[in-house]
Amino acid sequence: MTRHIQVTFDAHDPHALAAWWSNLLGYVVQDGHDFVADLLDKGAVTEVDVVRIDGRLSFADAVAANDPAGQRPRFFFQRVPEDKVAKNRVHLDISIEANDLEDEIARVVATGATFVELGSHPGQRWAVMQDPEGNEFCLH
Repeated sequence: MTRHIQVTFDAHDPHALAAWWSNLLGYVVQDGHDFVADLLDKGAVTEVDVVRIDGRLSFADAVAANDPAGQRPRFFFQRVPEDKVAKNRVHLDISIEANDLEDEIARVVATGATFVELGSHPGQRWAVMQDPEGNEFCLH
């Protein structure tokens, strides 16, 4: 049996966070326009449940992003009212070229991430980062 993996993020602005992660990883924000429009037409959802982004309908409180090659996990972003208050118990590790760590830190910070700290073990260096909503991830 094939198992698919989805990583779910709590967010204040799921659409902005989905766009940010999609830009970072080369993902594509899932277009749910036809599905949402059909639900709206059937009365299963109302105007308060949807949002229009670039003229396309989406759920207001949730959106997904996919690897266009279909090889990496799907990301799902859902709106929550509360702030993140503690360190993540799980985080993503994103591999980069070892010699590009400082350049990649600068590039990712320029997109809205926060640099937290550098870490190392013999033969391995990484940067602990936070996405625009404070979720930790590492560049290594």
